[in-house]
Amino acid sequence: MSQDKPVTALVVDDSALMRQMIGAALESQGIRVLGSAADPYEAREKIKALDPDVVTLDVEMPRMDGLSFLEKIMSLRPTPVVMVSTLTGEGTSATIRALEIGAVDCIAKPMARDAAEFAAFAAELADKVRAAAGTRVRPGRLPPPGPKCAPVPKAAPSAPRRAWKRPLVAIGASTGGVERIREILLALPPDSPPVAIVQHIGPGYVKSFADRLNKLSALEVVVAEEGMPLLPGRAVIAPGDRHLRLARGGSGLVCRLADEPPVSGHKPSVDVLFQSAATVAGAKAVGVILSGMGRDGAQGLADMRAAGAHTIGECEASCVVYGMPRAAMLAGAVVAELDLSRIAGAILAAAADGP
Repeated sequence: MSQDKPVTALVVDDSALMRQMIGAALESQGIRVLGSAADPYEAREKIKALDPDVVTLDVEMPRMDGLSFLEKIMSLRPTPVVMVSTLTGEGTSATIRALEIGAVDCIAKPMARDAAEFAAFAAELADKVRAAAGTRVRPGRLPPPGPKCAPVPKAAPSAPRRAWKRPLVAIGASTGGVERIREILLALPPDSPPVAIVQHIGPGYVKSFADRLNKLSALEVVVAEEGMPLLPGRAVIAPGDRHLRLARGGSGLVCRLADEPPVSGHKPSVDVLFQSAATVAGAKAVGVILSGMGRDGAQGLADMRAAGAHTIGECEASCVVYGMPRAAMLAGAVVAELDLSRIAGAILAAAADGP
């Protein structure tokens, strides 16, 4: 997108107050708001007529819910979408589902009306909308809807497990990562090596993200807690407001959480996770960097490669944003750059073959 051309947006929300607030927030940050819509049917006509760069979309709306409308957008007229949702249990679950379907990012609606919170909301929303305008969205495979998904059986504690030569997988992602992490975890077996994940997402959404993956995948997927052991068949996801490091515990690797300043512009930071993996696991690890804006994870993945780990980057063709993988590739951190569809298989092959 041209630096001179302002980013344009269409605001879709059933609340007149929210439409006004979101529109004002975007306009205050230099985003050109082409219009607004109170429901998906009105939005559909305005998307056709106005051709916005980005759509901001509410989850709960009359006549057609936001998820159903998002599926239609992604299948008929792929357009970058930023979800603007309430931070309720139902709202966060629906937002995670939206990110799987193809929404680029999400942000919580402001709860208060004071000037400081509005300014912070406006700046964050504008950043997300600008980032979304530079992404590549395309029709893709839709994941199965949550309510119809039967829980995937987990491995029994007594079941025999493979002896992995690289018994740790560390994954970092940002924009587009929810969909990608889902695809990778669903392809891993119940006796997978332990997996540690940093996904750039608001803290209010992390539990819904982990719960959704736990229901869909053969792994036990949980939000990381201080001192939690990394076990075969378990994936831990960093809380949205603390760094995740790995450390040696009594019988193996454990999680260490830190409420420290952002690293590489993020908290949690992929660099922090990867650098700890390089320290505690060395060559006995697999590092994976997925779609995302910026360069968080590039140095950490380089440290992992220098320590002998097998490192994988998502290729440009399958990324929503080829930022973090590109930075890692340019830093010499990537052993193999692969399409998303090949990454789960490559993780298992590297874990089985060993250093």
